Amino acid sequence: MSSVRSTDDAVAPVATPANDTADRDGKADRDGKADRTVHEVRTEEDLLTVRHAVRAATLRAGFSIVDQTRVVTAASELARNAFIHGGGGSVTIEYLTLGGNAGLRLTVDDNGPGIRDIDAALTDGFTTGAGLGHGLGGARRLMNDFELHTASGQGTTVIATRWAGR
Repeated sequence: MSSVRSTDDAVAPVATPANDTADRDGKADRDGKADRTVHEVRTEEDLLTVRHAVRAATLRAGFSIVDQTRVVTAASELARNAFIHGGGGSVTIEYLTLGGNAGLRLTVDDNGPGIRDIDAALTDGFTTGAGLGHGLGGARRLMNDFELHTASGQGTTVIATRWAGR
């Protein structure tokens, strides 16, 4: 298994969900808001659903319009990669808090062939499809914390976190 991790030096270690009363399956907290949601990515329509869900999550977390755009763009690119290159997968959205700061963690999983050359895949202009080749590297730059785990024949998992105001 290959992996890469890139972390903004200003970002603290990964935090816990925003409300300890919520469990890992996304059950509602005291206010009725889920701290974790999972969205399947199997069709083109699912890509739009993911975009809307991530946008709503950025609003709930109090992100600025600039940070909303960053997170939605990253989520869209990662979900599209899972759909096109991984044959489908899922996007998990988790709310985080750390020292009073809100954040969102996106975990994008697929069961595709894996990424053969991670360094090449993260390089602008590299593509195995018809795109411009900015998706994976662009998503990495838009988020504060970025992890990529992949293995041949076992799929790819990307975990990307953005903190409000950073």
